[in-house]
Amino acid sequence: MQRRAQREQPERAKRLTRVLVCAAAVPVMLVAAGCSSDSGSDDGEGKGASASASQSASPSPTVQAAAYQRLPEPCAVLSEKTLDDLAPKAKAGKEGSSDDVSTRGSCSWNSLDNNGVKGSQFRWLNVSLLRFDSDTTRGPGDELAQEYYDKQVRDAQAAEGAKSVKSEPVGGTGDVATAVRYDLKKKEGTFKQQTVVARVENVVVTLDYNGAGLAGDRTPDADDLMKDAQKAAKEVVASVTKANGTGAAPSSSASGSPSKPASESPSTSASKSASKASSKS
Repeated sequence: MQRRAQREQPERAKRLTRVLVCAAAVPVMLVAAGCSSDSGSDDGEGKGASASASQSASPSPTVQAAAYQRLPEPCAVLSEKTLDDLAPKAKAGKEGSSDDVSTRGSCSWNSLDNNGVKGSQFRWLNVSLLRFDSDTTRGPGDELAQEYYDKQVRDAQAAEGAKSVKSEPVGGTGDVATAVRYDLKKKEGTFKQQTVVARVENVVVTLDYNGAGLAGDRTPDADDLMKDAQKAAKEVVASVTKANGTGAAPSSSASGSPSKPASESPSTSASKSASKASSKS
């Protein structure tokens, strides 16, 4: 019995040693597993941060810059000769009020040629200018000007009391132009109204011209008035273009020309660096 007990003692000692070794190994494995889990979490956060940075770096919306940035003096858009033809008895033009002369302006002239008992000839001329800036929410300036141009033409065609309304396109006057004519019956006589609406780039020109024979004088010829109105509108458009200089239209968007792409992507550069490092090692 004594010898058997002596043989079993070394076996018990070996088994106890194995248990202690396994118990010590368990925390090490748990720690290793914990480290592996943490590294995965960090990798996910890094990807999220990278995606967020990519989104914030995306370019903001841009819009084509407006071609024209200024307007001419409204009372100086017509030459003295033109004014003498359209409103021979007019004095200096009367400039309309404007809260911003770079975007809005107008001027009008009144002419009354009194022929005594034979009556008199009345003429009224008005020029309006409206410039549109480009806006990231509303759109390019020339498109906004086109919308206003269309509205001006419709308003002229639907003028209150207008009779015998006629419309026709006008060539050689800005990018697009329309002439509208009609008659207005008033107690003083029959007024022949001519309206020419033109758009050049982001500026809209509206020229109103009417004439009447008062106190028994003859009614002016509508065709002659229309010719004068179209000639004057063309001159106003030329004044707008001249005020903005030659080559006013921009060749790129308002935000400037786009930057050149990088010669290599970050992933390509990183793979090259990794390849060099592995070859060295």
